[in-house]
Amino acid sequence: MEVKSEKLKNACKAALLALQKLGNSEHDELRSKLEFVIGSYEFDKNPVGLYEFGEKALKALNNIKKKNPKKISKKIITDLETSLKP
Repeated sequence: MEVKSEKLKNACKAALLALQKLGNSEHDELRSKLEFVIGSYEFDKNPVGLYEFGEKALKALNNIKKKNPKKISKKIITDLETSLKP
């Protein structure tokens, strides 16, 4: 289980970096929450927050990619989707 959680953490970190690169204030809260749950996971190894905000990040990244396909790499989305699967 921990290996899967580590992959999810890494996918969330990549999503966070992608959102930070965009610098869009519309996603400030999501970036803040992702930073928090990544740090929280590193402290207590409980992945619940990663799943919750990983889903929200996936939704946001998919919406951004629909509007502007070159802004978000397909790998970031694929890694997040794969990591979120039960």
